[in-house]
Amino acid sequence: MLETSARLLRLLSLLQARRDWTSAELATRLGVTTRTIRNDIGRLRALGYPVDARPGVAGGYRLGSGGALPPLLLEDDEAVAVAIGLRTAASGSIAGIEETSMRALAKLQQVLPSRLRHRVSAFQSYALPMPSRGSQVDPDVLTLIAGACRDHERLRFDYRAHSGAASRRSVEPYRLVNDRRRWYLVAWDMDRDAWRTFRVDRIEPRTPTGPRFTPRALPPDPEITAQVARGAGEATWRYRARVIVHAPASHVRDRLPIPVEVQSLGENRCAFEPGSDHPEMLALYLGLLGADFTIVDSPELVDALRTLASRYERAIDSSRRHPSSGRAHIE
Repeated sequence: MLETSARLLRLLSLLQARRDWTSAELATRLGVTTRTIRNDIGRLRALGYPVDARPGVAGGYRLGSGGALPPLLLEDDEAVAVAIGLRTAASGSIAGIEETSMRALAKLQQVLPSRLRHRVSAFQSYALPMPSRGSQVDPDVLTLIAGACRDHERLRFDYRAHSGAASRRSVEPYRLVNDRRRWYLVAWDMDRDAWRTFRVDRIEPRTPTGPRFTPRALPPDPEITAQVARGAGEATWRYRARVIVHAPASHVRDRLPIPVEVQSLGENRCAFEPGSDHPEMLALYLGLLGADFTIVDSPELVDALRTLASRYERAIDSSRRHPSSGRAHIE
């Protein structure tokens, strides 16, 4: 009986780890026959786990959804990750799940071993999350998209672009990317025959999801996130300019708050195209580069720099006419 119980737990863990399994795959993993797998599946169903079966040569098993949530098996690191994720979600960018995240976290902490509670408590005590100030995402929409990515099912949705233009899209979804303020979907646009990135808070899905598709080759995940970061920044800029900086490209990259493509023009010169909603704001950012620079064909930015220079010059003159009052400087 003990051996059977341990095998059931291992079988349940496998079913939770992947969507579809054949009987032969499960039998090989557990070192038993396919008949034993069928018997064990029956035991899991008797315990309340909704295991679906697919008939045929290529048939197999899938852990489905039932009317009640059965117990989940989590490794130590998985349990800690879930707890930290719930704590982060309580102040994140997904609308309407703050209170439920805290309730779920309280339930999880009640059953965590002391060694794991200590790790989670350390995170809660010393990590202070910033409340989200960006647009919030409907958790149902996020879950629907994540499921379509997992199952390789096409998505149809209405989309509102940054300009306000509305369109209807049909895509093959691949990745959800979170930049701490917003969620983005990386997908293959069927109508435009090209890769596109969509802001999830602007997506209104049309259900049900479409047919399954054969996944295309994807670049590595770091390249995807870097591309999304660049595209997200450029998409929100109303004004852009080309700037030549009299410093190495590495110096400029280290000073920029977000990934921006910087072109090296030699040992101590580089060029990049920053953006902002207002030329004056862009002029302020350029002043933080800590290096001399030249503006190329951007008269609005030059005017903004001139306005700021005059303002700073007036501040300097005013300070000279009103010397220090002699207050003590406290460090």
